[in-house]
Amino acid sequence: MNRRILIVSNPFRPETLEAAEVARIALAERGIESCTEMGDGHIDAAIVFGGDGTMLRAAREVHGTGAPLLGVNMGHVGFLAELEREDVSRAVDKLATGEYEVDERRTVEVVVRQPDGTVDSEWALNEAAVERSELLRTLDVAVGVDGRALSSFGCDGIVISTATGSTAHAFSGGGPVVWPDVDALLMVPLAAHALFARPLVVGPASWFTVEVLERSSAEALVVLDGAHTIVAKRGARIEVRLGSDKVRLARTSDAPFTERLVRKFGLDTEGWRGANRASGD
Repeated sequence: MNRRILIVSNPFRPETLEAAEVARIALAERGIESCTEMGDGHIDAAIVFGGDGTMLRAAREVHGTGAPLLGVNMGHVGFLAELEREDVSRAVDKLATGEYEVDERRTVEVVVRQPDGTVDSEWALNEAAVERSELLRTLDVAVGVDGRALSSFGCDGIVISTATGSTAHAFSGGGPVVWPDVDALLMVPLAAHALFARPLVVGPASWFTVEVLERSSAEALVVLDGAHTIVAKRGARIEVRLGSDKVRLARTSDAPFTERLVRKFGLDTEGWRGANRASGD
């Protein structure tokens, strides 16, 4: 079977379209077929040009295929991307030769049980954000862990994320950075009106429940990876747990997550002496 690579790019940025065309030509020169839509054909991998939003869209496109994603960051932070915009040729070479490792990332499964008995279900790689449907209203919720009540409060919303998503919406809400190899689920309340409404981290067998209270002045919107939305009416019950499906990211470097964190956020490490500090050098 001939190798086939899916090319995904941000259609609203000319530079990503140009990079995608460069990749298409380079793959063709190596005898590798490329496509811009899944269709009915098999794909071996996907190369993605854009920011994290494009990576999340690509993850949804290849869902269920097992194809790894190699991201080339054409945006700002681009936490999910492996390479930067000047690395287009390198990205093609790595895909063509198979010189990459695969990093498997957990997803979240979301079930929304409406008060009329209907059920909606979806999944996300980064997070499920429970947001208020009206900006000038408060969302009143009751939160539980493993089917046990924990707390109730008014808030602007709640973010429940994977370790991968800890550097996205959860991070902007004041949550901790969780290393991607930590098998955990994270909850971050947003602007909560309560004494006990702190970020929580639970293990892989646990799950969070968010109930939209009848007294809530707003219905809730469950936003998955910032792109897909489920309306949760007053009285709805939202269950979020780690999913069995995984998203596979292609990695061309064995650099530790700490190095990626420093590079992506431009962190100041001046004064760090590392091992020399212990020896007094």
